[in-house]
Amino acid sequence: MPIDFIQLELAVPLYQIGLLLFASTFALLFGRVRMALVVNYLFTLYWGYVLNREMFVGQGLEGLSIFTVAYFGFGVVIVLLAVLGFFAASHH
Repeated sequence: MPIDFIQLELAVPLYQIGLLLFASTFALLFGRVRMALVVNYLFTLYWGYVLNREMFVGQGLEGLSIFTVAYFGFGVVIVLLAVLGFFAASHH
């Protein structure tokens, strides 16, 4: 049984790619690997769910699948836990 893959195009402005490159490089130069990972993750969430939201909510909110909402929700929780971890690690 062949698997059909969905082809999807997402538009990402070039200046945002440059900003991501600058922020990641800056964090890595100062040895902040976890910070660079969080920055990359935030850009990915923003590009996928905020910048191109009309692809997901084009049919209205009832057109969203539970998987899409859960994935975005878990992504936000991961970012919040990472930020809390940064603050907890800086006090020790």
